[in-house]
Amino acid sequence: MNKKSCLNCGHSISGEFCAHCGQKADTARITVHSLIKNDILGSIWHVEARFFNTLKDILLRPGKTAKDYISGKRIRYSNFISLLLILFGFNVLGLHFYEKFAPSETLANNSDIKDFFSKYSKTILFVIIPMLAVNAYLLFKKVKFNIAEHFIIGTVSLLGILILFLLDDIVSLIGLWKPVSKIFDIFGKVIFGLFILFPAVTYWNAFKNSYSKIGLLWRVLILYALMGIESFAIIIILYRIF
Repeated sequence: MNKKSCLNCGHSISGEFCAHCGQKADTARITVHSLIKNDILGSIWHVEARFFNTLKDILLRPGKTAKDYISGKRIRYSNFISLLLILFGFNVLGLHFYEKFAPSETLANNSDIKDFFSKYSKTILFVIIPMLAVNAYLLFKKVKFNIAEHFIIGTVSLLGILILFLLDDIVSLIGLWKPVSKIFDIFGKVIFGLFILFPAVTYWNAFKNSYSKIGLLWRVLILYALMGIESFAIIIILYRIF
């Protein structure tokens, strides 16, 4: 019996994928049918499904998502660092469109704050994760995660915040329409509250089986206190430069 060989590297194939290079065993000549089904529709569906599954899991179970990723269950998720940059770009676009359509008097009220965060958003973005990682590494010693693994949890926490920021941008844009402005102003306040609580939700979800409720509660409170002090110090330094 003739063994099937991989069309990419020539090694023998015994399963669904080539054990040497990873190419699928059913790779064959390209036809119109295979081009549409596999190369076009298949690629789009694969990327979109993974992207939206990652966003959903980050919002609904951020701590478990981070722990799954750390434990090696990664095929389901988009790369977190790439996703961070994508969401950051979407937030920049959201802010751009809000500034484009919002009345000038609305923008004038928050111009200094928006200018500050617009200028230093990248710095703030890449400082939050190491801060979370170091603080959590010191507070959650029992779980025996190294600093890089805590970096992943911090990244997931920031991803959730960026998703909420993006939702807030959308809500703010819709809220510019006068008939629904009051309703969407309430939605905006709810989203802001979720943004503040999201890191706590992340760490609670991640470590709820490792600590008692009291033990986890005081650790999360100290984490917030440390983050508040450190963030305030960084903002003061940046604001003086600004």
